[in-house]
Amino acid sequence: MFGDNSSKKEKMNIIIVGCGRVGSTLVEQLSKEGNNITIIDKDFEVIESLTNLYDVMGVVGNGATYSVQMEAGIENTDLFIAVTESDELNLLCCTVAKRVSNCSAIARVRTPEYSKEAAYLKEKLGLAMIINPDLEASREIARILALPSALEVNSFAHGQAELIKYKVPAESTLNELAIMNLGKAVSQQVLICAIERDGEVYIPSGNFIIKEGDIITFVATRKQARKFFIALGSKVKRVHNAMIIGGGKTTHYLADQLLHAGISVKIIEKKKKRCQELSTLLPKAIIINGDGTDEELLREEGIESIESFVPLTGIDEENIMLTLYARQVSPAKVITKINHITFKNVVNNLDLGSVIYPRYLTAEAIIAYARAKKDSLGSNIETLYHLFDSRVEAIEFVVRPDSHVINVPLMELALKKNLLIAFINRNGSIIIPSGQDCIHPGDTVMIVTTHTGFNDINDILE
Repeated sequence: MFGDNSSKKEKMNIIIVGCGRVGSTLVEQLSKEGNNITIIDKDFEVIESLTNLYDVMGVVGNGATYSVQMEAGIENTDLFIAVTESDELNLLCCTVAKRVSNCSAIARVRTPEYSKEAAYLKEKLGLAMIINPDLEASREIARILALPSALEVNSFAHGQAELIKYKVPAESTLNELAIMNLGKAVSQQVLICAIERDGEVYIPSGNFIIKEGDIITFVATRKQARKFFIALGSKVKRVHNAMIIGGGKTTHYLADQLLHAGISVKIIEKKKKRCQELSTLLPKAIIINGDGTDEELLREEGIESIESFVPLTGIDEENIMLTLYARQVSPAKVITKINHITFKNVVNNLDLGSVIYPRYLTAEAIIAYARAKKDSLGSNIETLYHLFDSRVEAIEFVVRPDSHVINVPLMELALKKNLLIAFINRNGSIIIPSGQDCIHPGDTVMIVTTHTGFNDINDILE
């Protein structure tokens, strides 16, 4: 066993099996939040590297075996997370863990056949969550393609509200506008929650002046977001067609969603056998057997006139080069998926349009669950997203009757600095709050803050 991690009662005991991209991202995030973490992986060097980097314990071995789980402390574990590359191994790990311990168990499952049966597997195996990075990535891409002016679209309140990232162009109505004047100039149904300028992130007050090049994050219902973009003269019509490079799992999920939405899909995939499989799985899509990095082929297949272009090869560098090429030759909405690359500052300085990181999407869903489990006070975390390279958190809480924030006008709450209450969801109706509004029991409330590690709605108070 590697590492040294003294236990404290208020900490949660978490075991993570599998230390690949998602596993190591979870270790990084969950260790920051003050949990006792033990990692299991067959690779000695991976375990050694992570135990040197973070205050975690490590066990080398097969996470599906009883003996290895016992060595890792499964009997006293609160949360067990299996995120190896194998769906079957993850499900087996969780099954063994549930037999030995009363822990909550989360499995990463990527195969489409299993994903269709996720609800059945979850119930029969007693799992807290089944998470699918490819499906999560495809959903985020589909949300962005439905609102092409957005750089990023995160969904809250079961899809009733969206948190949208947008870069302010030079000719925009927003340029040189004070946030307090947003309602008169553009819309009262939108709340700007965070702004990034020259690498700095701000939770803005009413007298903050928006400038060209700012990246703003605002919250609105989908309908109001569209109206907001119309008022700004930005694109609001969803795309009618999409070209996808690469035929992996994310492509399968994405193409299926786009075709159901009436968007025509063309997929370029190198492997002939995979092309045949996709033709069977997606009979309405056009499948081209060819090299998606071939400039001539891309031109032949109409890259210059396509409305959206999504490179989903397994190689980040290829995805980035394809995006940069598409932005030169086409007016298409471009979305770049990045799996491995950790040079986020370099990536952020490239003109890549919207960038999707599946491992962060997966980690955030698990972290939201972990924080909600850790908390036993007046609320529960429903949804959590990290924004601006984890410098800002957007958290949706379910408010219980014993919470300290209920039935008090928001203007009278002693809120922490660098924090905004972005919306109140009351029975499916989204309220962009004013100072006179109150939070009621049963509401869900989204807050945006530069503070990290909130577990409960009461944490917003000084």
